[in-house]
Amino acid sequence: MSNVFILADFSGDKATKTTAELATAGARIGSVTAVVLAGAGKGAALAATVNQGPIANVVVLESDDFANFGVAASADALAALVKEKSPSAVLIASHAFGKEVAARVAVLTESGIITDAVDVAADGTATQLVFGGSTTVHSKVSHGTSIITVRPNSVEADFAASTPAIENGVANISEAAKKAKVSSSQPPVKGGRPELTEANIVVSGGRGTNGDFNAVEKFADELGAAVGASRAATDAGWYPHSHQVGQTGKTVSPQLYVACGISGAIQHRAGMQTSKTIVVVNKDPEAPLFDIADFGVIGDLFNVLPQATQGISAKKA
Repeated sequence: MSNVFILADFSGDKATKTTAELATAGARIGSVTAVVLAGAGKGAALAATVNQGPIANVVVLESDDFANFGVAASADALAALVKEKSPSAVLIASHAFGKEVAARVAVLTESGIITDAVDVAADGTATQLVFGGSTTVHSKVSHGTSIITVRPNSVEADFAASTPAIENGVANISEAAKKAKVSSSQPPVKGGRPELTEANIVVSGGRGTNGDFNAVEKFADELGAAVGASRAATDAGWYPHSHQVGQTGKTVSPQLYVACGISGAIQHRAGMQTSKTIVVVNKDPEAPLFDIADFGVIGDLFNVLPQATQGISAKKA
């Protein structure tokens, strides 16, 4: 049976649901081994949280170099393990860190790479949505180990409890990976809302908010949703760039995406159109986003959202 590596994904000191999604996709190909990159002495605690999804084994690589030398050290250690164990595929979360690690591992192992996959088949064929989501592509790596980054929320995860065998490996990090040292870092400030790329529900605001996200945030909080924003809104300084959804922002694939006051330029659609259900609220009936919406409300978001918020609150009561 083929052996498949996944790079375990963490938020703070816990494995994220993306880890279970990667494991679910990887199990279609073969037996899944989760690789945990941790600081010295921290591997056991992190590995203990990798307990959901079809994961057979966990390999822990510990080194303070991961913090000191960033993505270069992480990629070096993972690439060395790939060369040693020769898995048939390596699946990594398709976020900024994951894609950079994947690219470096592909170069170091002389392997092909596929990024932003929304599905992975049993034979390693990956499905991608390209050209702003207008075209579906099925592709497969033909040389070396298949390095594939998988878009969070695109694979329905198996969250069944698992008790994988845990082993400690050696983090082999070359001097070439230590040419740039991280002098300082600051974790992102997190509020009470879910992480944007992992949320099951996302409510986003655009130019139609006129800079007032109050109604969007109240509606999101009632749904337990993350808040996103279009590029127009973030470029105008109305909302942090860290919340931008789109081709040059974050890509999301929630169960429900509610777009409020967003026209739906291709740049924005590229980052959200794989959402399972799309609801559009816009006073312009010609807004392009209505073309891909499952449900649409033609109206001013400042009238629609407060009523929707009240309705959801009443249902909860």
